[in-house]
Amino acid sequence: MSRLMRPPDKFLPSEWKHANQMQFRSSETERSHSQRLTAECQRLVEESDRSTKYMQQDALKKLEQRIQDIKFWRQELNRKFEEIVQEIETLVVFKSRVERALESCSEPLQVTLQCLSERQKRVAIDLVHDEVEEELLKEKEVIEGVMVLLQRTLEQINEQIRLLRSVKYYLEKDLQDKFQAERIDDFCSLLTNASPGLNGGNSDFSSLGSAVTPEEWESLCNLNISKAEKEKNNSLSLRALVDSLLEQTAADMHRQNKATERAFELRIEETKTAKAQLENQLNELLAETANQEKNLESLRVAIAEKEAPLKVAQTRLSTRSQRPNVELCHDPAQIRLLEEVKELAGNIERLTEALELSEMELKALARRQLSLEEEIQVKTNSLYIDEVICHQLRQAVVIHNF
Repeated sequence: MSRLMRPPDKFLPSEWKHANQMQFRSSETERSHSQRLTAECQRLVEESDRSTKYMQQDALKKLEQRIQDIKFWRQELNRKFEEIVQEIETLVVFKSRVERALESCSEPLQVTLQCLSERQKRVAIDLVHDEVEEELLKEKEVIEGVMVLLQRTLEQINEQIRLLRSVKYYLEKDLQDKFQAERIDDFCSLLTNASPGLNGGNSDFSSLGSAVTPEEWESLCNLNISKAEKEKNNSLSLRALVDSLLEQTAADMHRQNKATERAFELRIEETKTAKAQLENQLNELLAETANQEKNLESLRVAIAEKEAPLKVAQTRLSTRSQRPNVELCHDPAQIRLLEEVKELAGNIERLTEALELSEMELKALARRQLSLEEEIQVKTNSLYIDEVICHQLRQAVVIHNF
């Protein structure tokens, strides 16, 4: 306790001076160090100011360049988008043309089938596989072929429209993304140090902007445009094909329709000619039948007229056979009477044979008349089918050029 309360030891003057010197040197050292630090800080502040200003200017320049790039690709995409929209609308019109053309084939096909069915109602020898039937079968084949071709073309158009709409979707999506990106970059380019509401946002930017490189970004834009251009060219080729197809199919149907009409006209003319010839034959046959009936009547009269003289001659011979004894002489009168009976009997026999032949011929003429009348009826039926029924059916057929 006594040691704690005693006064501290006193320093020597040399120690005092040394302590002061040490304080001076330490102060000088700290001051010098502080001056250097201040100078370094000032330099750092100036350098960071320059760097910050440069980086902000460079970032602004790159933002503006990026905005220009986005605008350029937006214009390219938008131009291609409008082309695709226009192409879709045009292709839809072509689709409608093909649908109408396909629909218009139904009526001609039904008419052709109905004509074939009606012509099956021809009878007897007129139920022939003629040129008209061949042309109708060709017409059926042509129309069915056209319908198959148009249906296949319609499927191709639907698929091309689907592909165009797919391209349109991706172009539209790319345009929306670029519009949003341009709006964001426009906003970023307008930000300054004095802009209000600067909160720094998310401070971790290490994972941002690493998904796609600028080269990949530009390549994706080119890819969308290339796909759009490819599908547009495919659509143009398809439209050219459809134009040619519609023109060719209509021409084929027109040509076959005319060929069938010509075959009908020739067949009707042939049938009319045959019917007229048959009617002439019938008229001549009726006239001959009338003549034969007159001939038959004249034969009957002739036979009847020969019966009385024959009976007279026979009676004379019978009477003269009763002469007595030597009076029963074979005199010239007897000879003449015998000759007369023989000749009259021969005449009657020949006339009777002729009468039988005439009756047979009359029956044959009647049979031929019936056959001619039946054949004329067959031709009348055929003419009614071809000239009336089929003609009326085919009059309603109109082959359109779509």
